[in-house]
Amino acid sequence: MDRPTERYPMAAPGAQDYVPDSHVLTRLAEAAQQCHGCDLYLDAEQTVFGAGSRKARIVFVGEQPGDQEDRAGKPFVGPAGKMFDKALAAADIPRESAYVTNAVKHFKFTRSERGKQRIHKKPGRTEIVACRPWLIAELESVQPDVVVCLGATAAQTILGRTFRLTSHRGEVFDLSTDGDLPALSVSPQVTATIHPSAILRGPPQDRDAAFAAFVEDLRTAAALVG
Repeated sequence: MDRPTERYPMAAPGAQDYVPDSHVLTRLAEAAQQCHGCDLYLDAEQTVFGAGSRKARIVFVGEQPGDQEDRAGKPFVGPAGKMFDKALAAADIPRESAYVTNAVKHFKFTRSERGKQRIHKKPGRTEIVACRPWLIAELESVQPDVVVCLGATAAQTILGRTFRLTSHRGEVFDLSTDGDLPALSVSPQVTATIHPSAILRGPPQDRDAAFAAFVEDLRTAAALVG
């Protein structure tokens, strides 16, 4: 577990005190803007809540918003989001029929030496756990058939810290028996694949193959929808 930095000597209480007793996504999204459940709100521009269909049968969960998402207030609108949209189209999954969110709702970053560029920094376990009540509320509200974890952070948030994407990519789990979340009223199937940003970070000569494999994972996930 990450230790608090000198700047933030006290651990935040977690998001549970900010989550309203509601299954209305608009109300949850509004409440999330006031969340101080971890210290990431101090530097981020805003909370980036999930977006998509209230009746979505499939939910995609990423790690955290990036620089452009933090500025826009919407998930998956930056370079990784464009890659994600391209893959969804190739897999015949309309984005408007899905629900897209992140395990952590604030952008965690460091600044470049000149201080102008905000560089993505992986959220720590403390921040992931603190933000998890929002993800639980989203899943309870949407009641999906399938949850797709995009990347290792999302997968470990839902399936436990010991989950390894390299070993279990594409496998199908049952949230009610295999998940690391508290008991929910919904028990979707869960599968994990890479985050679309991994395609962008990879060697250019490997991107076509990585993209094709990602699309195939999305098709497999879509086929699980009841």
